[in-house]
Amino acid sequence: MKTLNGLSDIRRFFYRNDRPTYFVSATNFNLLGIDEWVRNFKYLTYIDCFDGQHPNVVVPPDRTDRVFQSIEEINNYLLEHKTIVDYVRRRGPGQAVFLFFDEQTEALCQSLELELCFPAASLREEIDDKLAATRIGNEAGVPSVPNTLAKIDGFETLARVARGAGLGDDLVVQTAFGDSGHTTFFIASEADYREHASEIEAEAEVKIMKRIRCRGSALEACVTRHGTIVGPLMTELVGFRELTPYRGGWCGNEVVAEGFSRTVRDHARDYTFRFGEALRKRGYRGYFECDYLYDLDSDDVYLGEVNPRITGASSMTNLAAFAHADAPLFLFHLLEWAGVDFELDVEAINARWADPDNIDSWSQMVIKHTGDSVEYITGAPPSGIWRMEADGAVRFVRVQTHRRTVTDESEAFYLRMARAGDYFYEGADLGILVTPGRLMTDDFQLTDRARAWIDGIRAHYQARPIQPAETPAVERVAAVGGFKFL
Repeated sequence: MKTLNGLSDIRRFFYRNDRPTYFVSATNFNLLGIDEWVRNFKYLTYIDCFDGQHPNVVVPPDRTDRVFQSIEEINNYLLEHKTIVDYVRRRGPGQAVFLFFDEQTEALCQSLELELCFPAASLREEIDDKLAATRIGNEAGVPSVPNTLAKIDGFETLARVARGAGLGDDLVVQTAFGDSGHTTFFIASEADYREHASEIEAEAEVKIMKRIRCRGSALEACVTRHGTIVGPLMTELVGFRELTPYRGGWCGNEVVAEGFSRTVRDHARDYTFRFGEALRKRGYRGYFECDYLYDLDSDDVYLGEVNPRITGASSMTNLAAFAHADAPLFLFHLLEWAGVDFELDVEAINARWADPDNIDSWSQMVIKHTGDSVEYITGAPPSGIWRMEADGAVRFVRVQTHRRTVTDESEAFYLRMARAGDYFYEGADLGILVTPGRLMTDDFQLTDRARAWIDGIRAHYQARPIQPAETPAVERVAAVGGFKFL
């Protein structure tokens, strides 16, 4: 096959792709719209967010009463399900991508003649470690919030270590792994420490940081053989009680040029490029995301953590205007596993994607059940386009598979996750709402429009108290807290 020279050849290559390619996950949220760029791209999912209306979503016809504790478990369940196995084998050898996977997933892919298009699980786990990411960042010249790494066996040890490192008494402690704020602890007193002592002391080492006044941001990138391609800096919605029960928990993003100054955006892009090149030296290739903390007092940008994978923000990056002008960032990830030679001007792409004129303004909110109640869902809003009326009420307009046909800020695309027959429980993902424009004010508070969308979507869910016969199922869900789709 001849060398692909530039973006036109690359786009044409994927339009003609004849190799079955699958995204395997709980839902198809993370790679919404990629099937329109890659021929023969299918989503193998546990949940059908579209009630059979999406042409490229394949789900098992039956529902299991098994309670999954991770997305890896869901993926492995799918790859062993007879319906999915028969479907994949009928279509022949192909390739697969995942949000999360483990060694069992790798073995199942091999048995199904699926090439797993990501670096090995062991390398991803090494990079996903927040402590290891801090060390890689230091090596690459990417600064973190003033911190130290140490084994903690009690509050006195924590206070002594923090004082020795000049971090003060108001601290943030993180363990190596965890998502959506679950393992980020804010500690300013011994009482704060006692609340999380068992989790902190169980770790061989934790990251202890000075607490700063900051806002979260995220930036996705892709390591290619020709260099690291860097997307736009996104603001993050974090810890809003209307959306998530978790303090410090991620609950959405905004892609908006004016969200940060040009200097801040340039720093974040430069840091991400450096981090990507450090990953390339370690043999990593493909998609990754850096979370940054923007210091409101100093204007500094600090590395928060690194996700060596696609993320909950990936559809925001891949459906943006600059992506449609060139190609979605995820196509460059697939290109690394396409088995073809290609030429690519990474510097030119990065320059275009850094231009504020090429960034269109969109936002998304992840809506969770924020109460501690457990209820049986009897009615749920469908996925598709919704419109907000003048009085703030929202109504369903039509089925759609992603945000493309949303026209203005009075409309939104809603991807439903929790459906009739599921349960409300604390932290359960109900769905994701995507709309043009900002959902936060300049001082990072939810806008009135954001709150109206949240209330409007919640109003379309119906639920009832659980019945005695349902108690065992509810107890199984509560025992593990369900699982996160994102």
